[in-house]
Amino acid sequence: MHNPINKTEAEWKTLLGPERYKILRQKGTEFAHSGEYNLHFEKGTYCCGACGEPLFESSSKFNSHCGWPSFDESIPGKVEYVKDTTHGMMRTEILCANCGSHLRHVFDDGPTESGQRYCVNSLSVDFK
Repeated sequence: MHNPINKTEAEWKTLLGPERYKILRQKGTEFAHSGEYNLHFEKGTYCCGACGEPLFESSSKFNSHCGWPSFDESIPGKVEYVKDTTHGMMRTEILCANCGSHLRHVFDDGPTESGQRYCVNSLSVDFK
């Protein structure tokens, strides 16, 4: 995995602040139903909260009732997929392909034609 943006963890910590650093760089998870973008459905683009790279279009967002923003597809080439076996589970972690920041996970239980549910922390993205 090679990301075009490479910063030291000290640089990321200064840039992101403690909450976002915990989510984006230390693979944290915000509490369900607490995020700004969970029930946000305006038209626009969701971009990486660390580097600003566009990741998801609002047209792919849906209410999954899981407590986190959910999308049925990412913008092609903008997300990396990594096998995650932490916490005794088998999941697929999603990362920003530009900077390697943790977005959360993608699951094969989405209700749309893609069958995907990209479950994302609100603190992992910004909306434009």
